Amino acid sequence: MTPALGKILVIDDEKQIHRFLAPALIAAGYAVEQAMTAAEGLRLAAARAPDLVLLDLGLPDEDGQQALQRLRQFSEVPVIILSARDREGEKITALDNGADDYVEKPFGVGELLARIRAALRHRRMQEGVETVLQAGPLTLDIGKHEARDGGVLLALSRREYALLEMLMRNLGKVITHRQLLTAIWGPAHAEDMQYLRVYIWHLRQKLSEPALALLINEPGVGYRLLEAPMG
Repeated sequence: MTPALGKILVIDDEKQIHRFLAPALIAAGYAVEQAMTAAEGLRLAAARAPDLVLLDLGLPDEDGQQALQRLRQFSEVPVIILSARDREGEKITALDNGADDYVEKPFGVGELLARIRAALRHRRMQEGVETVLQAGPLTLDIGKHEARDGGVLLALSRREYALLEMLMRNLGKVITHRQLLTAIWGPAHAEDMQYLRVYIWHLRQKLSEPALALLINEPGVGYRLLEAPMG
């Protein structure tokens, strides 16, 4: 019987990663499926319908970026990238290809479990019909088109509100610069970083210190809004 927290598929060619991760995930209340290759991982993803996938980029039979693209052809399962590659370009490509998050190797179990919880919460939110979003002191009432910080109504421009809404709809997930620019300004402005910097700056000026602590800049990649302060 699958634990209430769900089933996680780990696709990684390092045996030590499986030996390290499986007991930790099981102890945290998850069921675990394991694959050492992209082909086996994609087969299990299709056959076993996991609730979340942990995907290594350095697989022996196929690059993890390609495997992610193939996975996205038939599944919207949350995917967290596990990788020793620390290049910004790799992270951005993975996120643009449909990954929900990434964790650099070596990583701590506590951090990984927190990222897993955030990705699963985000998916449950997407599947629901949430009309009021909450993150720390921030509240977004979609129906009323209102944003509040500690109960105080925020005077946001249309694009500032759109930025905050996108971040709150994706709590805990890194949203790339390109994703934000494309969604809010359109594809023609996908590279106009100055637009994004200016509006993020304006948004920051209107937030309280507790709310500001939730808005994280991922240098060279994008932004992430936390549900609660780290630590």
